[in-house]
Formats: sequence, C-alpha cells, structure tokens
Amino acid sequence: QFNVFKGHTDWIGCVKYGSNELGNIGGANTILSGSHDKSVHLWDIRSGEQIQMFNGHTSLVYTVEYSPFVVDSIEVGGSSNVICSGSSDNTIRFWDIRSNKKELYVIKNDNGIFCLKFLQLKKKGKKIYNNNNICCGVNLCYGLYNGAICFWG
Repeated sequence: QFNVFKGHTDWIGCVKYGSNELGNIGGANTILSGSHDKSVHLWDIRSGEQIQMFNGHTSLVYTVEYSPFVVDSIEVGGSSNVICSGSSDNTIRFWDIRSNKKELYVIKNDNGIFCLKFLQLKKKGKKIYNNNNICCGVNLCYGLYNGAICFWG
C-alpha cells in the first residue's frame, strides 16, 4: 500500500522515521517532517494522520530529529517525548510531542542550521533546564550555513 501524508503547504526539506523504541505517545512508528512552510509535523504511519504540528520557526526548516530527551525526568533515553528542529532562522527548537504548544527550549546561533545529530557519550554533556524542568546529559552536533560544525554540550 502506498501512503501519502498531506499537511505541509510548501516543499518538505527533511523527513525522519521514529522507531518503536522512541515511546508510544508520538515516537513509535511515526514520521517527523520539516518544511519550507516553517513548520514541523509529526505523523502516525499506521493511520496516515497528523499527530501534531509545531510552529515557531520564522524561516525554512531544514532538519528535524527525535531527541533522547524525556520531559519531567532527569534520565536520558527510554521513551523520548521531545523532538527538535533546525532552521535557516538560526535556531534549534525543542518541542514536547505530547503538546503542540510553544517550544520547550531554543538554541540561538548566528547562522542557519542545516543538519543536526544527537550524540550520547559516557561523559555527561550540557544540562538543560527551563520552566518545565528539562534536564539531560546529551551532546548535540550541528552544521551551519557558513560551513561550520558546532558541538553543544
């Protein structure tokens, strides 16, 4: 069977598959997509339905990733409920897949974000805290429009 997921209003720049180990609220058997319409969508593969839509970027979304973060827990891994997106608006934004409300956290840069990858190393990475008590030990590697590769954490 051939499935088509419709919801973006401009061309799609990135797609990621979420496997079963990512949890059952939005990570298991899902597709995450980022578009030039400045939005990020989370899709249920089985039903073909959109689960959530995340708005907040002010420019094109070039990269999306399922993160190892778990909101309301100090552990990293397990059933992740956080995704992130990188954009030509010079930001990486973190979102709770259980809600399409305002982003959880924003990393600001001076250049567009074109790719990113989480690295879980034995050595603890940077800890992130905000009003939602997000805490984790993760390193993030990302590539910029100007050719630089950055490590955060």
